[in-house]
Amino acid sequence: MDKTTLRNKVKEALSTMSDNTYHSQSLAIVKKVLQEPYIIEANTIGLTISNKPEVDTFLLIEELWQLGKKVAVPKCHPKTREMSFYAIDSFAQLETIYMHLREPIPERCEFVDANEMDVILVPGVVFDRYGYRIGYGGGYYDRYVLNYKKGKLLSMLFDEQIIDRVPTEEHDCPVDIIVTPSKRIDCLGQRGANENG
Repeated sequence: MDKTTLRNKVKEALSTMSDNTYHSQSLAIVKKVLQEPYIIEANTIGLTISNKPEVDTFLLIEELWQLGKKVAVPKCHPKTREMSFYAIDSFAQLETIYMHLREPIPERCEFVDANEMDVILVPGVVFDRYGYRIGYGGGYYDRYVLNYKKGKLLSMLFDEQIIDRVPTEEHDCPVDIIVTPSKRIDCLGQRGANENG
């Protein structure tokens, strides 16, 4: 199955999720993510402002602020298909742009360099247990994390978003850890076992 078909199939499955299930599963994922050693040890964490049906990151951001973490969120530059991250300490520093997406207002935030972030939470639509993903089609994250060497790449997702194998291309950058309501997948370990097996 090609990427577009897989993306549409999973989006369709997520669209049937009830509001109650969405909120309870998002909360379960956030609780597990907050127990991740990489998150506990991190000072600066990069993550997107979620748009349903993505796992609710507003819950996580509020918890991270409570813990005194620096939270950086991306601003997309559609002409170049690139992103810049900015630290926010209030949702009032966000503006709504096209398609209900919320992004930081650069003039009201501090720019954060990629290698200042200890963990980046990478969004996506479809994942496999090796950490390979199908995003929303813009390629923003694959480009951004290409030169990210400092920390870990983590993804929060619902169980419906995991399939056996995602079709990959040479430039794809897999994530290291996946957290769902029911499991934690060490994708780095899975990739190593796959190479050795």
